Amino acid sequence: MGLLWIILIGFVAGIVARLLAPGPNRPVGFLLTTALGIAGAFVATFIGQTVGWYRYDQGAGFIGAIVGAVLVLFIWNRFAARRAV
Repeated sequence: MGLLWIILIGFVAGIVARLLAPGPNRPVGFLLTTALGIAGAFVATFIGQTVGWYRYDQGAGFIGAIVGAVLVLFIWNRFAARRAV
């Protein structure tokens, strides 16, 4: 049940991040949206643990996953725009 919960939260966080930060190179589809949300959760957890917001046995929550996914989209759009020039 834990893996299904991670996939569901990742998918919802990816959808919300795509709505908050639309761009020309946004990931489309269930798998890429889910991967975006899960990657955002990992980024938020890493940054939160490094800064000291979370203990090393804690992970980022839903809001943190959204913020991390928006950050991943921002970085993705920067690299994609640089490659297109």
